[in-house]
Amino acid sequence: MSQHDKSAPRIVAIANQKGGVGKTTTAINLGAGLALKGHKTLVIDLDPQGNASTGLGVEPDQRVLTTYDLLLEGKTLADTMVSTEIENLYVVPSTADLSSADLELHSRSRRASLLDNILAHSSTREQGLDFILIDCPPSLSLLTVNAMVAADAVLVPLQSEFFALEGLSQLMMTIREIRQTANPDLAIEGVLLTMYDGRNRLAQAVMNDARETLGDLVYNTIIPRNVRISEAPSHAQTIHQYDPSSKGSVAYMRLVHEFLERNNVTGGVHA
Repeated sequence: MSQHDKSAPRIVAIANQKGGVGKTTTAINLGAGLALKGHKTLVIDLDPQGNASTGLGVEPDQRVLTTYDLLLEGKTLADTMVSTEIENLYVVPSTADLSSADLELHSRSRRASLLDNILAHSSTREQGLDFILIDCPPSLSLLTVNAMVAADAVLVPLQSEFFALEGLSQLMMTIREIRQTANPDLAIEGVLLTMYDGRNRLAQAVMNDARETLGDLVYNTIIPRNVRISEAPSHAQTIHQYDPSSKGSVAYMRLVHEFLERNNVTGGVHA
């Protein structure tokens, strides 16, 4: 995307090609936290598993129009956005149909910029959104590339475990390639340590390593390993609905404040 336009929403892709690192959990709980602060927020579920849709309470039979329709069937955001139980929070849901999208995208011209073209369209502005968070699939597929070409920045959840940083270098290479070819303004929003267990010496070592290697890119906020965070999606709720006083909810609200601070945002823009 070109220079950020103040009236346009800030678009952040949440990506890591490794599965199970807290990517979807971060998309839905950061999105919910932003909405609770009065910022109109959209989560685009770009993962065929549809976990963000489930975690935001959108049942499979409610997913009439999905990210597949948005990307490949010419539907607009207005057509595909579904409201959630949290005020100001919307989702474009996903179903398993999206798993064939990667193959279908290959036959399209400008296949890497389909999502960018959709989100850059004036109809996005009409929705009055402050933030769009894109939950990417756990791979560096064409869907993830579409998200990065459309985004202003990439937020990388990093699980505090062995080999975490090795996978990160591959992701950074992809970001560099996208900057060189399709989106020169793509920034790294930050690296977020997730599933952190302070009693585990390895987790501490990964945290120190990440801070040493990546400096200020690493968020001060750390998301702890917290059973309430894992339970919330099975109740089709975000952690803020399921247990607002839990360590997990407190940590994600801290992330919301740090995220807004990094983006120089005060108060709800459209609140």
